[in-house]
Amino acid sequence: MIRAIDWSQVWKEMRAGRTTVKRGAEGWDERSSSTRSLIRDDTYARDFFEIMKPQQEWTILDMGCGPGTLALPLAPLVAHVTAADFAKGMLDIVAEECMARGIQNITVKRLSWEDDWQALGVGRYDVVIASRSLVTDDLREAIIKLDSTARQKVFIVTIVGDGPYDRKVFDALGRSLSPGPDYICSYNLLYQMGIHARVDYIERYGRGYESPEDAFNSMRWMVGDMTPEETEKLGTFIDQHLVFDRGQWMTDYERKSLWAVLWWDKGISC
Repeated sequence: MIRAIDWSQVWKEMRAGRTTVKRGAEGWDERSSSTRSLIRDDTYARDFFEIMKPQQEWTILDMGCGPGTLALPLAPLVAHVTAADFAKGMLDIVAEECMARGIQNITVKRLSWEDDWQALGVGRYDVVIASRSLVTDDLREAIIKLDSTARQKVFIVTIVGDGPYDRKVFDALGRSLSPGPDYICSYNLLYQMGIHARVDYIERYGRGYESPEDAFNSMRWMVGDMTPEETEKLGTFIDQHLVFDRGQWMTDYERKSLWAVLWWDKGISC
């Protein structure tokens, strides 16, 4: 039954039907200035590296690197990292952080899933990562590109269920939440393609906010454009649920998200 389903088409249809914000490179460029908190929080990188087990001799392609959440802490642990993203603003942050930290083994590269990687001379790497970055309608083609670019291992990190989206916020605004396809769609397509991926999980809990304004802006980014009525509802929601605790602002309920790490070793058949 699983083999009879076109999981690439399922992925495409679920992405088309999602109610979360659909953003291109320009949207992420606008967001870049407020993503530096992602590189200050090293817990995600630490948990990912426990699964990845970086080796000093590895060359890495970090596809969809964002502001360098993984690329920056990974650089001292491996031989070289190419940090690739379709948003120039993200790559600018990576370059600035490399200068500030004295990192010399990261190369930034403007690259999208839709580009012709071969024509652009992407080349091959020991390990290829796509961490929370599979923002493409053609999942099959993305997997082919990742797999053909890697000599040894491929790591994909994708959402489980609602992922990082806060359903309570959507409920407060009277909106439905359909975050799109989660890891099981990717896993089934990999299986269909003859790739027997291992699966590990990373648990994340709601981050703190620097201020109520920071919380408002973060939640507004999550839901996208709002009407004046929705803006008022979000303000009321924050007044009701944001508390100051242990030196930071946070919601008065626990927010937990789960990420699936799908990975395969090209030298081992399962």
